Amino acid sequence: MGRVSQAQAQENRKRVVEMASQLFREQGTSVSVADLMKAAGLTHGGFYKQFDSKEALIDEAVSHAFGELAERRATVLEANEGERPAAQRAMIDSYLSPRHRDSAATGCPAAGLATDMARDPGDRGAHRTYADGVSDFADWLATDDQDGMVRLCTMLGAVVLARATKDSPLSDEILEAARAALAR
Repeated sequence: MGRVSQAQAQENRKRVVEMASQLFREQGTSVSVADLMKAAGLTHGGFYKQFDSKEALIDEAVSHAFGELAERRATVLEANEGERPAAQRAMIDSYLSPRHRDSAATGCPAAGLATDMARDPGDRGAHRTYADGVSDFADWLATDDQDGMVRLCTMLGAVVLARATKDSPLSDEILEAARAALAR
């Protein structure tokens, strides 16, 4: 089998980071390298040609996930013609929806990765990126009347609880209660 071009190697790396970002949010960072590479459509052996370690991939995947969140916020702001309160309301409504609850792989990294970041002590890049991402999101949610961190904690807690109770009527009730509380 011939060598992969530099462009193809970069595309493969990008695909692995994107897939890891999704799988880690959906299943946690304990996903095996073999399963991750299979999901990306690549061989297990190619992993270490792209990454020094799984921890290095986790760092990149967390950064990628928070980059996606920042892009989503920018898109919502643009869709609301730069009107921040309307964009915040749209983001809150989207965040506290059954669609977001049911889409952990493409959902908020703050919610999807919280447990893994809490369980894995250390001063890795992923922890710094996670903390910075949470802080940035909270800052974006702040208004003159409401603290952004309180809004984010309400949203994140509601999504985590709604996911944990997904197959019961309580799940939708949790999302509705959080939306109502944040609308005040």
